[in-house]
This record gives sequence, C-alpha cells and structure tokens, in this order.
Amino acid sequence: MSRGDRGNEEHRAQMLEQLARELRQFNALGSSYFRTAAGRVGMTVTDMEVIDILDTAGPATAGQLADLTGLTTGAITGMLNRLEEAGVVRRERDPNDGRRVIISLEKEKDELRKINATFATLGKAWEDMAADYTDDQLAFLLQVLARSNALSRTEIVRLRETPSSEEELFSAPLGDLKSARLVVYAGVSGLTVRAGDTMSELYQASFQGAPPEVKVKDGVVSMRYSKRLWPLDREKRAAEVTLNTAIPWHIVVQGGASEISALLDGLDLAGLAVRGGMSTIHLELPKPSGVVPIEISGGASAIIVQRPAGVAVRAHLKGWVSTFVFDNQTLSNMGGDLRLQSADYTVDTPYYDIEVSSSASMVTITTG
Repeated sequence: MSRGDRGNEEHRAQMLEQLARELRQFNALGSSYFRTAAGRVGMTVTDMEVIDILDTAGPATAGQLADLTGLTTGAITGMLNRLEEAGVVRRERDPNDGRRVIISLEKEKDELRKINATFATLGKAWEDMAADYTDDQLAFLLQVLARSNALSRTEIVRLRETPSSEEELFSAPLGDLKSARLVVYAGVSGLTVRAGDTMSELYQASFQGAPPEVKVKDGVVSMRYSKRLWPLDREKRAAEVTLNTAIPWHIVVQGGASEISALLDGLDLAGLAVRGGMSTIHLELPKPSGVVPIEISGGASAIIVQRPAGVAVRAHLKGWVSTFVFDNQTLSNMGGDLRLQSADYTVDTPYYDIEVSSSASMVTITTG
C-alpha cells in the first residue's frame, strides 16, 4: 500500500469519526430542544415525542407508541388519556381490524397549533440553511437523513429486544414435570423444533434477530413475537428450540411463519398443531405411543409429513391441494372432504390422526 493510499484511508477514518460525533451531537441537541419546547407549552418530553411521532409517521397504536418511546403500556395509556382530554389526539377503531385502536392527531385543534408554532422558528431556520444548497445537494441530504432514521429505528429494536449476550441460550429446569407444552405465537421467519435426548433442562432455545418474549409457567413454554414494531423491525426472526425427550410434549405454532421444521425423532409427542399462513411445513414425526392428533391449517405452499416406517396414519383433507401424495398414492387437484388411511391402520394400535384444513400447492404424507 502506498503512502498516498494510507493517507487517504486515515483521512476517511477521521472524517467518519467526526461524522459519528456530529450525528451524536445532532441527536443530543434534538433531545434538548424537545425538553425546552415541552417546558414552553407545559408538556412533558414524552408528550412532545408522541405528538412528533404521530405527526411525522402517522397514526399508530398505543403499543407501537410504547415501544417507540420506551414507556410501559400503562404509562402510555395514561399519557394518551391526558392528551385526548386536552384535545390533541383522538382514539378510533382500525377500519381494517376492529380489535385495534388507532391514535391520531387532532391537527385542526388550537392546542396542536400552539405546539406547531413552537417548532416554527426551527423550521424557518432549516429553510434558510437549505437555501444555500442546490437541488442535488438537498436530494443527497434527504437520502442521508432517511437512511440515518432507518438505521436508528433498527438500533432501537436491537437495543430493546436483543439479549445483552448475542449467544444467550434460553432454558428452564425440568423439575418434576410430567408433561409440557410449547406454544409459539406471531410472525417468525424460521422455526426449528428438535428433540434433545441428552439434555437435562426442560427446553433450550436460541434466536436470530429480535427474540420473542419467553415465559415458562406450569409446564407451558410460550414464545410470543411482538407485532407492534411494524415499520422498525426488518431483520429476519428465526428460532431454534430443543425439547427434553423425558416427558410428553404438545406443540402449537400459530400466527404465521415462513418455514417450520420439526425434527422430533425420539420425542414423546402428544399432539401438534400448526395454525396460520406458512410457506413450508416439514414435520419428521417420532414413533407414537398412542393416538396422536396433528392439525395443520391456515394455508401453505408445501406441507411434508414424514413418520417412521411401520407407523399407521389416518388423514383427513379438508382444504384444496394441487398435488397430494399419500404413501404410494399421488392425487391431483383434490379438495373438499377427503379421508385416507394407511394399509396398516387399525384403531387398536398407535397411529397419527392428521387433519389438513389449509390450501396448499403440495401435501406429502409418507414414511421417512
């Protein structure tokens, strides 16, 4: 490397360091401005932050506002009650989902005009500064600010939801449990569930991207991914869960996922349900100890169910399938109410009772 190249790299490194300092100072001064403006109109800083979020990003739910401001849902509810009484915001039902309440600004109210007037001088100062730049330069600045804001949103999610140790392994003691249940809620890009025959814990789990809220109570392991950080969280969310084979498990996945893979050889499976839209579902089932119900609903591109050789199965297809492979049979464009059973099926021996009520391009139920 030539001396000139090293000089250029050093110069660039110094500029990037200076840029980082200026951006940190920009954010700090913005927070200071909010505190000053809030005091001027008799509001709290978080009041002003919520108003600014609603003004720049548009209507949001109370949960989304809580996530963006770092407040608890109880605190954000109290704030919104106060702002609604002051005539600054209004609550209304989401026309697309009656269960959701959307918070919007009352932009024509005098109270909000007073707040906007507080920011008018800052806006005028920005306009005066922009007058010194060409249209191309302004377009570049706009791109930088937009990407900076997107980066900040991503970092908010990372700091709030990612464990302090990126390699943190979630687990819980087995104790004296005689059975357990795994329930995974809401959107996850990829989910892999495995059987662990050498582990002493009840379960172990690791996550890629923002982890879910994990709770363990009375043998129920629940993992709930947040749906509220809607425009913030763009990263892939993936989970890998290993279950102790010493006790029976009932597994439920609901709320949608891209890919689900359950590799359960050696597990005492009491039942399995997959509900919600999926791309690919791949189930490798263990040898059953009784009649084990398997429920798949909500739509999928491909559904593959494999069972050990010599294990009987009864299948009930209630959706529509382009191609349905059942052991040595291949059926096309099937739908409605189709019932099949393997040649070795009897009610007196352990078997899988599989119900597929979703539409799919291809469903395969066969031995592995």
